[in-house]
Amino acid sequence: MRIPRIIRKTIQAACLSSNSENSCRYFFGVKMAKTYNNLFAKIYDFESLHNAFLKARKGKRENIEVQRFELNLEENLIQLQNELIWGMYKTGEYRKFKVYEPKERDVAALPFRDRVVQHSILSVIEPIWEGRFIYDSYACRVGKGAHKGADRAQSMMRQVLRNHGELYVFKADISKFFYSIDHEITKQLIRKRISCKKTLDLLDEIIDSSGGGVGLPIGNLTSQLFANMYLHELDEFAKHTLREKYYVRYMDDFCTFHHNKDHLRHIRIDVERFLFEKLKLKTNAKTQIFKVAVHQGQALDFLGYRMWVTHRRIRKSSISRIHRKIRFMKKCYERETITADRIRASITSWLAHASHAQSFGLQKSILHKAVFIRQLDRQTKCTVLLPKIEDIINVKASIK
Repeated sequence: MRIPRIIRKTIQAACLSSNSENSCRYFFGVKMAKTYNNLFAKIYDFESLHNAFLKARKGKRENIEVQRFELNLEENLIQLQNELIWGMYKTGEYRKFKVYEPKERDVAALPFRDRVVQHSILSVIEPIWEGRFIYDSYACRVGKGAHKGADRAQSMMRQVLRNHGELYVFKADISKFFYSIDHEITKQLIRKRISCKKTLDLLDEIIDSSGGGVGLPIGNLTSQLFANMYLHELDEFAKHTLREKYYVRYMDDFCTFHHNKDHLRHIRIDVERFLFEKLKLKTNAKTQIFKVAVHQGQALDFLGYRMWVTHRRIRKSSISRIHRKIRFMKKCYERETITADRIRASITSWLAHASHAQSFGLQKSILHKAVFIRQLDRQTKCTVLLPKIEDIINVKASIK
């Protein structure tokens, strides 16, 4: 027997008021949404805050703000703990700036103490959603990432072409995604899984800290989880309502593969209607449906690669970007404003990305061009060569 909607809503409301940690799993034999209570004590627990500090400090030990916080570590953590316990914690003031790689974006960064709090929050609430996310969502998740997302997309492409002989893709990108996330919808989605009032108050305060009722700061740790949670609604719609088997998403970029172009046109209409009506989002001008083929088709530009069924190449804009970056780092190295370790990390990271495509010659070219020289005096030069990338090319690497 199907329970009327009004009764189901009443049951869910009763579940939210329950004091049990995992509320209302079954009611009259009907499985209800599992919600979590008593989470707040785990967030302000001193050990949780200390572990959060260690995560927030990683890769930033030379930062002055981090060093000041660590100088009186125990005192600062106890201060944060007391503010959380007594409901006095408020999100600090955002420091706003622009980044230009891979594209221009406005970033809002919080003080270090707030990043510690957000790490502690994520350690408690992230596992709640991780088990709910679909397999084919690859952004900001442990064990996932862009490379595995690209592998999965290419695997889907091969399956469709092998089974049907033709391959089309509905490739979509959401317009100004982070700036368009609705605060009230986000809060409603959080309440589907969390019923702990103090935790909800803390999350609401973080969401509202950016103001305006719309948009999440790109620099916030919690924004990544909230964004994935927001588009998980789209994932479920695509996978379970539309029953699209070959669907993959990386944050606000997603693809659906099929052998019938008309079928994808109908899917596009349904998806764009769902995004607008349920999530108040729109796709941008880059959204399109096209045939993927070497001849009489085009490549799928996804996650930094141009992909065909048989192979993939590095995106042209990525190649231009690494050349610009090398020129910039050479100037910085001459002026002693960048370290050899930072140069090594930057170039090696890009080479690791390139190694997931057919790019042997490109990597070889990059390594030969990326030679960094600093004149110490009239007779002495300091030279940085890139580290050896084994099994790619035979180039010696060292730092002198």
